[in-house]
Amino acid sequence: MDLRRVCCVIFVCAVVIVVSTISSVTAGDIVQDDDSAPKKPGCENDFVLVKVQTWVNGIEDGEFVGVGARFGKPIVSKEKNANQTHLTLSDPRDCCSTLKNKLAGDIILVHRGNCKFTKKTNVAQAAGASAVLIINNEKELFKMVCEPDETDLDIDIPAVMIPQDAGTSLEKMLTNSSSVSVQLYSPQRPLVDIAEVFLWLMAVGTILCASYWSAWSAREAAIEQDKLLKDASDEFPDAKDGGASGASGVVDINTTSAVLFVVVASCFLIILYKLMSFWFVELLVVLFCIGGVEGLQTCLVALLSRWFKRTGQSFIKVPFFGAVSYLTLAVSPFCIAFAVVWAVYRDASFAWIGQDILGIALIITVLQIVRVPNLKVGTVLLGCAFLYDIFWVFVSKKLFHESVMIVVARGDKSGEDGIPMLLKIPRMFDPWGGYSIIGFGDILLPGLLIAFSLRDIFNIGNKERRSQDFVDQRRSRKTMPTYPTSTLGRIE
Repeated sequence: MDLRRVCCVIFVCAVVIVVSTISSVTAGDIVQDDDSAPKKPGCENDFVLVKVQTWVNGIEDGEFVGVGARFGKPIVSKEKNANQTHLTLSDPRDCCSTLKNKLAGDIILVHRGNCKFTKKTNVAQAAGASAVLIINNEKELFKMVCEPDETDLDIDIPAVMIPQDAGTSLEKMLTNSSSVSVQLYSPQRPLVDIAEVFLWLMAVGTILCASYWSAWSAREAAIEQDKLLKDASDEFPDAKDGGASGASGVVDINTTSAVLFVVVASCFLIILYKLMSFWFVELLVVLFCIGGVEGLQTCLVALLSRWFKRTGQSFIKVPFFGAVSYLTLAVSPFCIAFAVVWAVYRDASFAWIGQDILGIALIITVLQIVRVPNLKVGTVLLGCAFLYDIFWVFVSKKLFHESVMIVVARGDKSGEDGIPMLLKIPRMFDPWGGYSIIGFGDILLPGLLIAFSLRDIFNIGNKERRSQDFVDQRRSRKTMPTYPTSTLGRIE
């Protein structure tokens, strides 16, 4: 196996299972429930995400996201039904006592603390406010619930919690501007997410393409070996099938490596959790680009070699890389430039296209290199991956007071959107925007098993073809005409 493919295998083995549950841990919904906050009359709203659109002096400005309270009037779902209302800063700021400023249907901005959420909302309602925006004292959102002994729940205005940074921005707007207006609404997501459908098709198509390619390569290798064996002897030898194991540059996973695979991934996950930072994510981006270049180059060379056979079969020795085909040399600059451009513009709205192309090419290449030799190894690998997911998503909460997998997948400690080892498609018809995503592990793990199944089917066909060739060969020899000695003597 050449050095480039060894590096690719090491890279993927280090991160594939780490990101195998990204699609499940980052997917959220605008409607949430909480069994620890039971509903009761006057306090029975669902926790919904709320859009807070702002206008400064009549000009549309930034948009923030908050979460609606369990109590109060439900937030309207349609933007056309939401009124653009003047925003006022509370005086006192905590809104725990009678307000000094009288409100005429304004939305009031208050600080969290010093009294209950329901107390703040009742005080604001008494002063004539139409809604309450409560600034949290942390960057995260907090679900506002009712205390078990609360009875004063006759609240007719909505209450929304916003994160600390959003509250700071709104306070600056009120301080620096003459007029600030906001609009509160909670749009519903479509029942069918088109992005999810396309993402599913992308993942399935990648698995099928890589699996058929892997099976076809194994079949071609077996046919080539048959030709060599037939040329060496007239009798069909009782030789071992070399379709999968004899293929060049292929790594077969055994039971031990399947278990170590998960152990190494767990260690790598802990390193990510402890060292997750901006520079560490940048390092992962570099590794992803290296793997993406290798994958894209492999796929392009395999595709173009059908039209440029002579260029693909002509080699030149390159220091450190060994023998490299001229076609590979021609394709490599394009692949490197593609990965560099994606890395530079990865925060742009169109960067998901480049990330998906690099990711798909990497996945297809890995499924050509890494193979499951039998069902026993496949069962051990998938079983260990299942236990890995359960432990790091759920059990780790007991040990680290938070889900290690969720923190790493979201990139909560890095200040970025998370690690790049995933496929994603923007939710174009979702009013909340965002991306539908799936981790590489969710594609690679089933892909290994499907590729094994197709190779096995192809191998059965090869064995049946060999057996038929053997029978035909024996029959042809048995039916060869024989001439008696007397006849030969008369001919002479």
